[in-house]
Amino acid sequence: MHNSKQKLIVSRRDFLRSAIVTTGGIVASLSAAPVFSAVLKKKERVLSFYNIHTEEKSKIQYWANGHYLRDGIAEINQLLRDHRSGGHANMDTRLLDTLYLMQNRLENHHSFEVISGYRSPETNRYLRSMDKSGVAKRSYHTKGRAIDIRLPGTQLSDLRKVALSTRSGGVGYYPSSNFLHLDTGRYRSWTGRS
Repeated sequence: MHNSKQKLIVSRRDFLRSAIVTTGGIVASLSAAPVFSAVLKKKERVLSFYNIHTEEKSKIQYWANGHYLRDGIAEINQLLRDHRSGGHANMDTRLLDTLYLMQNRLENHHSFEVISGYRSPETNRYLRSMDKSGVAKRSYHTKGRAIDIRLPGTQLSDLRKVALSTRSGGVGYYPSSNFLHLDTGRYRSWTGRS
């Protein structure tokens, strides 16, 4: 776990943003799922990631006592950076909360294997030039609002089912490449071929 002393984010803007996420975002979409609502009420939220490109691995506390933690979020942003350019973005906390919900629902606390987190616009253009059908022109990856993952110990199809049950954004299922795409756009799902 990230051991440096965490600073609580208490600015008015961040307080309002977390309140909107909690009341108007995920909780509203999960009101029919009491298991998810109970998970969000925990005092701490921790995620573990393994970036398959940089081989970095970290267990990070990103939320505690009702607030997102500045140091934890910064560490996640760094770990989920574009491995080609080194650029990073502020990852959408709704995406992090969705991952946290999924992991708790699955009762699997292995590290998420990250295939792609943030992508710079340049990297996105390059990937589109290689495979136009598999990379969106206006990808949520370029906004810090998407991640491509798998979770050791959980079948990809089961990971997909739980992601769909959160109804918190887009879910792309790529069984031939063994990864799941999640984003914080509108709720939708698809099966990809790459």
